[in-house]
Amino acid sequence: MSRLYGEQHRALQDRFDSRRMADRIEQIGVKLEIGPQERAFIEARDMFFLSSVDHRGRPTVSYKGGDPGFVRVLDAQTLAFPSYDGNGMFYSTGNLSANPQVGMLFIDLEKPHRIRVQGTATVSAEDPLRASWHEAELIVRVKVSELWQNCPRYVHRYQKVQASRYVPRAETETPLCAWKRIDGMQDVLRPHELAAVEQAGNISAEEWVGYIVAGDERA
Repeated sequence: MSRLYGEQHRALQDRFDSRRMADRIEQIGVKLEIGPQERAFIEARDMFFLSSVDHRGRPTVSYKGGDPGFVRVLDAQTLAFPSYDGNGMFYSTGNLSANPQVGMLFIDLEKPHRIRVQGTATVSAEDPLRASWHEAELIVRVKVSELWQNCPRYVHRYQKVQASRYVPRAETETPLCAWKRIDGMQDVLRPHELAAVEQAGNISAEEWVGYIVAGDERA
């Protein structure tokens, strides 16, 4: 009995005569626990991609970033990460609150090297770990069901230029994100955000898009 494959996968494997190969990869590659090497890799990452399922059954994917170590391995089958201030949609965490099934892709683009994780998630604002992540709004814990190393064949090699200035850090004040300064957004901001905008000043939507297009860190 396969943990990964259903009839839809088997149909394609049989069509391309890859069933034996797929079974061997699952047999030797899929792990049920996070080992020392996987832990070191995951905890050294400063970003990962998170997949979840929305209320209409649609898959979604989100980029999550922080300083290295912002994802923690708590034990052989559990990892945790913070949900920082975002755009107020709470799309990923809302999805996980209703459907706990989650996929995670951890990737080192310089090596390249990547690990995929499947599991079930819980989301809480009362998690005791919350205080240990500066400015975390929620904590997501993932109970790992499977993880495996992916082939690096098609991963392009990139190097990191600089860390995001928006990552919450206890030693510095987190900047206000620029899009909250756009004209026409002020009536939907929360009080603390509105006070920050009044101090920083408004910008136009065109100015903000210009930051993005130019690669300006103020975006």
